[in-house]
Amino acid sequence: MIQLLTPTHWKDYELIDCGDFEKLERFGNIVIIRPEPQAVWSKQLSQGEWQRLYHIKFKGRSATSGEWLKKNPATPDRWHIEYKNSEVAIRLRLALTSFKHVGVFPEQAVNWDHISQTLKKFKTPEPKVLNLFAYTGGASLIAQAAGADTTHVDSIKQVVNWANENQELSGLNNIRWVVEDALKFVKRELKRGKKYHGIILDPPAFGHGPNGEKWKLEDNINEMMRDVVQLLDPEEHFLILNTYSLGFSSVIVENLIKGAYPQVQSLETGELYLQATSGVKLPLGVFGKFSTVKV
Repeated sequence: MIQLLTPTHWKDYELIDCGDFEKLERFGNIVIIRPEPQAVWSKQLSQGEWQRLYHIKFKGRSATSGEWLKKNPATPDRWHIEYKNSEVAIRLRLALTSFKHVGVFPEQAVNWDHISQTLKKFKTPEPKVLNLFAYTGGASLIAQAAGADTTHVDSIKQVVNWANENQELSGLNNIRWVVEDALKFVKRELKRGKKYHGIILDPPAFGHGPNGEKWKLEDNINEMMRDVVQLLDPEEHFLILNTYSLGFSSVIVENLIKGAYPQVQSLETGELYLQATSGVKLPLGVFGKFSTVKV
């Protein structure tokens, strides 16, 4: 079943408008302008309205780096937001980075809801969850808050430290932090005979491990999927795969999952997007997910 999914109840986040390769977003009480390569259409709001609303704007020196320009110098470089649904609540520290990111991908809130709802329906008392390419830990925090024994894997120590700070902000503890190449970690867990009830994969299009390992989505994702499904608990499990590559469709994700796990049941694939207040939709990647429980 192909779906289009967008977050609908996040009070601390709002996509106000997007277009002309930019997006206007509110995180808490701070409004920012960032580049958005997918927004090839025209802005819905006037340029004057954008200028009136924003507090901070990212000005890129290249496709991946640049600087933040503040309308008011007193606007903070770091601030906190909250996310909560009917099952759990977490807090996240945001910050202005040189790569135009602020520490969260808001479209992932749809997957966070799926994680907490699924875990609450599991019969296993403390299900084990593995979050790969886990960034600043939104999905890890949600899983831990929902009662899971959570392992968080990312190759960049700084973002794992950031995730640990988010754990403290959220009043949580005991997440297992691992700084390692994700594919290497999965292969080691296979040798150890480990099993997980939930696996979350959020791989980048390109990346590097801590020892210079190279990750390229189209070259490595098939091997990763064939390995990672072997870690699933046979009785009770879920898996979520996100991809952000512009060349990947939901059909590619469907083929990857079915090829790696032919016995899959209740597979859902589709596109994640953010609904702007101005009316336009911003696509932000495709997903595939399946579970042994219905949510």
